Amino acid sequence: MPATALSLPPLPVPPQADTLLLAEALAVEELGPWTDALEIGTGTGALALHAAGRGARVTAVDVSWPAVVTARLNSLRRRLPLRVLHGDFAARTAGCRFDLVVTNPPYVPAPGVRLPPRGPERAWDAGPDGRGVIDRICGGAPALLRPGGVLLMVHSAMCGAGETLDRLTGVGLAAEVTASASVPWGPVLRSRRAWLERRGLAAAAEEREELVIIRARSL
Repeated sequence: MPATALSLPPLPVPPQADTLLLAEALAVEELGPWTDALEIGTGTGALALHAAGRGARVTAVDVSWPAVVTARLNSLRRRLPLRVLHGDFAARTAGCRFDLVVTNPPYVPAPGVRLPPRGPERAWDAGPDGRGVIDRICGGAPALLRPGGVLLMVHSAMCGAGETLDRLTGVGLAAEVTASASVPWGPVLRSRRAWLERRGLAAAAEEREELVIIRARSL
Protein backbone atom coordinates (compact mmCIF):
# COMPACT_ATOMS: atom_id res chain seq x y z
CA MET A 1 0.00 0.00 0.00
CA PRO A 2 1.12 3.63 -0.49
CA ALA A 3 2.75 5.33 2.47
CA THR A 4 -0.36 7.47 2.90
CA ALA A 5 -2.37 4.35 3.70
CA LEU A 6 -1.03 4.34 7.24
CA SER A 7 -0.60 8.08 7.72
CA LEU A 8 -3.53 8.53 10.08
CA PRO A 9 -2.88 11.25 12.64
CA PRO A 10 -1.77 10.17 16.12
CA LEU A 11 -4.89 10.29 18.30
CA PRO A 12 -5.64 9.49 21.96
CA VAL A 13 -7.75 6.46 20.92
CA PRO A 14 -5.97 4.22 18.37
CA PRO A 15 -7.98 3.74 15.14
CA GLN A 16 -9.98 0.52 14.99
CA ALA A 17 -9.75 -2.12 12.24
CA ASP A 18 -12.62 -0.64 10.23
CA THR A 19 -11.03 2.83 10.26
CA LEU A 20 -7.69 1.40 9.13
CA LEU A 21 -9.33 -0.56 6.31
CA LEU A 22 -11.14 2.58 5.17
CA ALA A 23 -7.90 4.57 5.38
CA GLU A 24 -6.26 2.08 3.00
CA ALA A 25 -9.13 2.54 0.54
CA LEU A 26 -8.91 6.32 0.89
CA ALA A 27 -5.17 6.23 0.24
CA VAL A 28 -5.60 5.08 -3.36
CA GLU A 29 -8.15 7.77 -4.26
CA GLU A 30 -6.88 10.85 -6.09
CA LEU A 31 -7.08 13.81 -3.70
CA GLY A 32 -5.77 17.35 -3.89
CA PRO A 33 -6.73 21.02 -3.61
CA TRP A 34 -9.41 20.45 -6.26
CA THR A 35 -11.20 17.86 -4.07
CA ASP A 36 -14.22 18.70 -1.93
CA ALA A 37 -14.60 15.85 0.56
CA LEU A 38 -17.15 14.94 3.22
CA GLU A 39 -16.82 12.52 6.12
CA ILE A 40 -20.08 11.31 7.64
CA GLY A 41 -19.67 10.30 11.28
CA THR A 42 -16.17 11.69 11.73
CA GLY A 43 -15.56 10.54 15.32
CA THR A 44 -12.04 11.66 16.22
CA GLY A 45 -11.56 13.10 12.74
CA ALA A 46 -8.85 10.61 11.73
CA LEU A 47 -10.05 10.03 8.17
CA ALA A 48 -11.05 13.63 7.60
CA LEU A 49 -7.58 14.75 8.67
CA HIS A 50 -6.03 12.10 6.42
CA ALA A 51 -7.84 13.70 3.45
CA ALA A 52 -7.03 17.24 4.60
CA GLY A 53 -3.37 16.29 4.89
CA ARG A 54 -3.41 15.44 1.20
CA GLY A 55 -4.77 18.86 0.30
CA ALA A 56 -8.52 18.20 0.09
CA ARG A 57 -11.08 20.71 1.34
CA VAL A 58 -12.85 18.63 3.98
CA THR A 59 -16.16 18.92 5.78
CA ALA A 60 -16.78 16.49 8.65
CA VAL A 61 -20.16 15.84 10.30
CA ASP A 62 -21.11 13.98 13.46
CA VAL A 63 -24.24 13.76 15.63
CA SER A 64 -22.11 13.59 18.78
CA TRP A 65 -20.91 16.82 20.37
CA PRO A 66 -17.93 15.08 22.04
CA ALA A 67 -16.88 13.77 18.61
CA VAL A 68 -17.21 17.24 17.07
CA VAL A 69 -15.11 18.81 19.81
CA THR A 70 -12.50 16.04 19.54
CA ALA A 71 -12.23 16.39 15.75
CA ARG A 72 -11.87 20.17 16.05
CA LEU A 73 -9.14 19.82 18.66
CA ASN A 74 -7.29 17.26 16.55
CA SER A 75 -7.54 19.62 13.59
CA LEU A 76 -5.89 22.35 15.64
CA ARG A 77 -3.20 19.98 16.92
CA ARG A 78 -2.38 18.85 13.40
CA ARG A 79 -2.67 22.38 11.99
CA LEU A 80 -4.89 21.13 9.21
CA PRO A 81 -8.00 22.96 8.01
CA LEU A 82 -11.15 21.02 8.81
CA ARG A 83 -14.77 22.20 8.82
CA VAL A 84 -16.51 20.17 11.52
CA LEU A 85 -20.31 20.35 11.83
CA HIS A 86 -22.64 18.96 14.47
CA GLY A 87 -25.88 17.28 13.50
CA ASP A 88 -27.50 14.95 11.01
CA PHE A 89 -25.47 14.62 7.82
CA ALA A 90 -28.42 15.10 5.48
CA ALA A 91 -29.57 18.30 7.19
CA ARG A 92 -26.10 19.80 7.52
CA THR A 93 -25.11 19.14 3.90
CA ALA A 94 -28.40 19.98 2.17
CA GLY A 95 -27.69 21.52 -1.23
CA CYS A 96 -23.96 20.66 -1.12
CA ARG A 97 -22.16 18.23 -3.42
CA PHE A 98 -18.79 16.60 -3.01
CA ASP A 99 -16.15 14.82 -5.05
CA LEU A 100 -15.62 12.28 -2.28
CA VAL A 101 -17.77 11.04 0.59
CA VAL A 102 -16.18 8.79 3.22
CA THR A 103 -18.09 7.10 5.99
CA ASN A 104 -17.68 4.52 8.73
CA PRO A 105 -21.32 4.47 9.86
CA PRO A 106 -22.85 2.64 12.83
CA TYR A 107 -23.45 -0.92 11.63
CA VAL A 108 -23.69 -3.23 14.64
CA PRO A 109 -27.08 -5.01 14.82
CA ALA A 110 -28.86 -4.10 18.04
CA PRO A 111 -32.08 -5.35 19.70
CA GLY A 112 -33.67 -1.90 19.84
CA VAL A 113 -35.91 -0.86 16.95
CA ARG A 114 -34.87 2.79 17.21
CA LEU A 115 -31.36 4.17 17.00
CA PRO A 116 -30.00 5.29 20.38
CA PRO A 117 -30.67 9.03 20.88
CA ARG A 118 -27.58 9.59 23.03
CA GLY A 119 -24.59 7.89 24.62
CA PRO A 120 -21.55 6.10 23.17
CA GLU A 121 -23.80 3.43 21.61
CA ARG A 122 -24.69 5.95 18.89
CA ALA A 123 -21.29 5.21 17.35
CA TRP A 124 -22.09 1.54 16.68
CA ASP A 125 -25.74 0.53 17.30
CA ALA A 126 -27.74 0.56 14.04
CA GLY A 127 -31.05 -1.23 14.56
CA PRO A 128 -32.05 -4.91 14.29
CA ASP A 129 -30.33 -5.47 10.92
CA GLY A 130 -27.49 -2.98 11.39
CA ARG A 131 -28.71 -0.88 8.46
CA GLY A 132 -30.41 2.03 10.23
CA VAL A 133 -27.79 4.52 9.02
CA ILE A 134 -26.36 2.61 6.05
CA ASP A 135 -29.67 2.74 4.17
CA ARG A 136 -29.99 6.49 4.71
CA ILE A 137 -26.52 7.03 3.30
CA CYS A 138 -27.29 4.85 0.28
CA GLY A 139 -30.47 6.78 -0.41
CA GLY A 140 -28.80 10.16 0.04
CA ALA A 141 -25.62 9.42 -1.92
CA PRO A 142 -26.81 10.70 -5.34
CA ALA A 143 -27.64 14.11 -3.86
CA LEU A 144 -24.24 14.31 -2.15
CA LEU A 145 -22.01 13.35 -5.08
CA ARG A 146 -20.96 15.41 -8.04
CA PRO A 147 -20.77 13.65 -11.42
CA GLY A 148 -17.84 11.23 -11.16
CA GLY A 149 -17.81 11.58 -7.37
CA VAL A 150 -17.01 8.60 -5.16
CA LEU A 151 -18.55 7.17 -1.99
CA LEU A 152 -16.36 4.99 0.24
CA MET A 153 -18.18 3.11 2.99
CA VAL A 154 -17.04 0.43 5.40
CA HIS A 155 -19.37 -1.90 7.26
CA SER A 156 -19.73 -5.45 8.46
CA ALA A 157 -20.70 -8.21 6.05
CA MET A 158 -23.18 -9.13 8.78
CA CYS A 159 -25.29 -6.18 7.53
CA GLY A 160 -25.42 -7.47 3.96
CA ALA A 161 -22.89 -6.13 1.47
CA GLY A 162 -25.12 -7.37 -1.34
CA GLU A 163 -28.03 -5.26 -0.14
CA THR A 164 -25.81 -2.19 0.02
CA LEU A 165 -24.66 -2.78 -3.56
CA ASP A 166 -28.25 -3.26 -4.70
CA ARG A 167 -29.39 -0.06 -3.04
CA LEU A 168 -26.54 1.98 -4.49
CA THR A 169 -26.97 0.61 -8.02
CA GLY A 170 -30.70 1.15 -7.61
CA VAL A 171 -30.15 4.90 -7.21
CA GLY A 172 -27.91 5.07 -10.26
CA LEU A 173 -24.40 4.56 -8.87
CA ALA A 174 -21.76 2.07 -10.02
CA ALA A 175 -20.95 0.11 -6.86
CA GLU A 176 -18.60 -2.72 -5.95
CA VAL A 177 -16.83 -4.31 -3.00
CA THR A 178 -13.17 -3.31 -3.31
CA ALA A 179 -11.65 -4.76 -0.13
CA SER A 180 -12.44 -6.94 2.86
CA ALA A 181 -10.81 -8.04 6.08
CA SER A 182 -11.54 -10.64 8.73
CA VAL A 183 -11.22 -9.34 12.27
CA PRO A 184 -11.93 -10.84 15.73
CA TRP A 185 -15.26 -10.05 17.32
CA GLY A 186 -15.15 -7.12 19.69
CA PRO A 187 -16.82 -6.89 23.10
CA VAL A 188 -20.13 -5.53 21.74
CA LEU A 189 -20.69 -8.46 19.38
CA ARG A 190 -19.58 -10.95 22.03
CA SER A 191 -22.10 -9.51 24.48
CA ARG A 192 -24.91 -10.10 21.91
CA ARG A 193 -23.91 -13.55 20.74
CA ALA A 194 -27.12 -15.32 21.77
CA TRP A 195 -29.33 -12.61 20.20
CA LEU A 196 -27.29 -12.56 16.97
CA GLU A 197 -27.52 -16.36 16.68
CA ARG A 198 -31.30 -16.26 17.24
CA ARG A 199 -31.61 -13.62 14.51
CA GLY A 200 -29.57 -15.75 12.12
CA LEU A 201 -26.89 -13.04 11.87
CA ALA A 202 -24.12 -15.22 13.31
CA ALA A 203 -23.32 -18.90 13.39
CA ALA A 204 -22.73 -20.79 16.62
CA ALA A 205 -19.20 -20.34 17.95
CA GLU A 206 -18.42 -17.71 15.31
CA GLU A 207 -15.48 -15.58 16.42
CA ARG A 208 -14.57 -13.38 13.45
CA GLU A 209 -16.33 -10.63 11.54
CA GLU A 210 -15.81 -9.75 7.89
CA LEU A 211 -15.49 -6.04 7.14
CA VAL A 212 -16.09 -4.80 3.60
CA ILE A 213 -15.28 -1.61 1.70
CA ILE A 214 -18.01 -0.47 -0.68
CA ARG A 215 -16.93 1.95 -3.41
CA ALA A 216 -19.69 3.65 -5.40
CA ARG A 217 -19.21 6.17 -8.20
CA SER A 218 -21.70 8.69 -9.53
CA LEU A 219 -22.09 8.25 -13.29
